[in-house]
Amino acid sequence: MAGEIPDLIAEARTGTGKGAARQARREGKVPGVVYGGGADPMAIQIPFNVLLKRLKQGRFMSTLFNLKVEGQDDVRVICRGVQRDVVKDMPTHVDLMRLRRTSRVALFIPVEFVNHEQSPGLKRGGVLTVVRPEVELVVTAGDIPDHITVDLAGRAIGDVIHISDVALPEGVKPTIDRDFVIANVSAPSGLVSADNAEAEEADEE
Repeated sequence: MAGEIPDLIAEARTGTGKGAARQARREGKVPGVVYGGGADPMAIQIPFNVLLKRLKQGRFMSTLFNLKVEGQDDVRVICRGVQRDVVKDMPTHVDLMRLRRTSRVALFIPVEFVNHEQSPGLKRGGVLTVVRPEVELVVTAGDIPDHITVDLAGRAIGDVIHISDVALPEGVKPTIDRDFVIANVSAPSGLVSADNAEAEEADEE
C-alpha cells in the first residue's frame, strides 16, 4: 500500500570538513550528510539546482525520499535540517536521516473523495468544499498509504466531514489531536440566494 516515493539523487562526497564542503559548493553542489538507520554517517552532495527545485516544491522536511547514490543501496530518508546562507537564503548544507521500514514518520497524505453520485447534497447541486486536500499523518515508513478515502455516500447539504469520519489504515494517526474539518457540502449559490429571498419575503409579511 506504499505510495510512490520520489527519488532524491545524490553523489558520495570524498573528504569531510569545511574544505571539502567549500569545494562541493564551488562545483555547484550542496554538501550534506546521511545518518541514522544503524549505519555509519555518509557524506553526500546534491546538485544545487536539484535541491533548490525540491525546496521550492514545498514540504521538503515532511517528504519521504528514496535516496539514490551510485554504488550504494537505495535507502529511504527524510530531511532533518537545511542550513541556509544568512544573506542569500540559499541552501548550504542538508542533513538526511535514514529510516528503517518500521520507523514512524509524519508525512502529508492526499485525501481522495469517492461516491460523489451517492451524495444527496451533491445531487441537489451542492458544492463539495475541500478544506484539506491532504492531511499530515504519522505513518510507518514501510507501509505508507497512497491516500486516505472520504466516502461521500449519504452526505447532505450542510454536512461537515471531520477527520474522525475517515477510516484510517491500521497504525495511522493524525499529527493534530483535535477533530479537524476535511471538507463540507455547501449549498449552491442559487439555492442560498433563493433561501435568502424567501426569508426576506417572510420578514416583510
